[in-house]
Amino acid sequence: MEVKERLKYIPVYRITVIVLMAARFLLQIFWFQKTHRIWTEETERKWNVLLQKQADVYRQKAIELGGLLIKFGQFLSSRGDLLPQSFIKELEGLVDRVKPVPFSKSRAIIEDDWQADLHEYIESINEDAVASASIGEVYKAELKDGTTAAIKVRRYRVEEIFGMDFKALRIVFWMINRFTRYGKKADLPALYQEVVRVISDELDFTKELRNGNQFKKRFHDFPNVYIPEYNSNLSTKRVLVMEWIEGAKVTDLAFIRKHQLDRERIAKTLFDLCIEQFLYNGMFHSDPHPGNLMLKPDGTLVVIDFGMVGEVRDQDVRSIRAIIQGFILEDYDMVVKALEEMGFLLPNADFEQVKKILKQSTDLYLEGNFDKLDANTMNETLEEIEGFIKRQPIQLPADYAFLGRASSIILGVLSTVHPQIDLIEWGRPVIKEWISGKDEQSNLSLYKEVAKETARPLLSLPRALVEYLEDGDKERAWKTEHQQKQLSHQFYLFYALMSFIVATAGVWLITAEVMAHAWISFTVFGIGAVLFILCLVNHWLMIRKITFNGRNQ
Repeated sequence: MEVKERLKYIPVYRITVIVLMAARFLLQIFWFQKTHRIWTEETERKWNVLLQKQADVYRQKAIELGGLLIKFGQFLSSRGDLLPQSFIKELEGLVDRVKPVPFSKSRAIIEDDWQADLHEYIESINEDAVASASIGEVYKAELKDGTTAAIKVRRYRVEEIFGMDFKALRIVFWMINRFTRYGKKADLPALYQEVVRVISDELDFTKELRNGNQFKKRFHDFPNVYIPEYNSNLSTKRVLVMEWIEGAKVTDLAFIRKHQLDRERIAKTLFDLCIEQFLYNGMFHSDPHPGNLMLKPDGTLVVIDFGMVGEVRDQDVRSIRAIIQGFILEDYDMVVKALEEMGFLLPNADFEQVKKILKQSTDLYLEGNFDKLDANTMNETLEEIEGFIKRQPIQLPADYAFLGRASSIILGVLSTVHPQIDLIEWGRPVIKEWISGKDEQSNLSLYKEVAKETARPLLSLPRALVEYLEDGDKERAWKTEHQQKQLSHQFYLFYALMSFIVATAGVWLITAEVMAHAWISFTVFGIGAVLFILCLVNHWLMIRKITFNGRNQ
């Protein structure tokens, strides 16, 4: 065991083990494809068995070597656009928990960064780590001023290990790019840089400090939410000092019952917090698993660990609006341009083919009742779309992958805390506020842009729509046909936008099959994907009908 532990720090050994594992996987895939020219259900079953075995080998090797393999495995588990589901499902169980290093090594790092003896700033410290992961250990301590703190220390020699692993990963990416067809579909150099950036940021605790302080500032007065205080004076690249929080995981139902907490209130607080992050420009927490979401005895939700964050930019909101406009106006150039700006289409994508498939998909709805299409036509169309996606260099941008993964995790947490959750009801007032242009950060309005292109048929959000949003179940009687048409415009646009947001948040669910919450996956898919297209198409048909009738009057 000691020999293997020492081997982990030898560059030649680590790089060789990782590269040989990848080469073995590639050879197995090559041989399988060579010996299985005809694809049948039995071939599919054997293919999935092979991928599951490979993923299991990777998981075991990651646990043995630690370092980048664990973090990279977690990264891959969020990329359903890159890997088959059978491989991803095996990686979902890869937990970042490793054996802690001796405290003496962590103490040496602390004292080296502080340039002082440990007890110059610390009154006492528990030398047994309360948590240990591939990047660092966390200790509970009492500072000289009497405050209780959590001290996160970068793991001994972890930067060396990650440096070796990055070299190995670069060789693996070169092999994939050189010897497989996948290099033509994905921007592997960009993907490699993305991995390096994301994981390197986690190694630098000053970035987590900055992220935590930004979240603290943004949500300092958010109801029932608390972000711990950070000690900037004692925090360095390798040492992070923050306020110690007493509590339990947000999914600890025994803790909730013991303190007689309101489960619906907890879920609503978490929902509101995440919607605020996902809808508006700014950072969002990319790893909101139950270990990073705590409950105080009074029910306050505490968010910790801001080492991995994503960002929603103003440009993202503008691109989403452009996609909606493009579908409404049948301007597929606008849609494709927006997809390119969002990073979904790589530069070598066939944009004309992309526009063609978008138009075909939309025409599928425009040509008649969708449910009356015969099975053969439906299958042929779906197979063409699926084959097109596999052929084209389409790639999920990192922030959208993280957003999807974060949304998936949150949905799982919400369903555990409050199984009766009503996402639509809870989301209605937030979406209403957003679509009404009350976001002072971005000052963006979907209606203004659509009005420019459609001779202003959608001038502003009418009071009737606000009333509808405030009471979705109220029955309404329309006084005039004109009033009905005017509000119908707003109705379709509102639900198209809301459906698109849900679909974006559900990208990872759709691509990564979260089997533990399969019903949530299908719900998000139905609400997000189907309703988005249906709303846009029905709205487009309505506009055409109004235009046609106007010309014939």
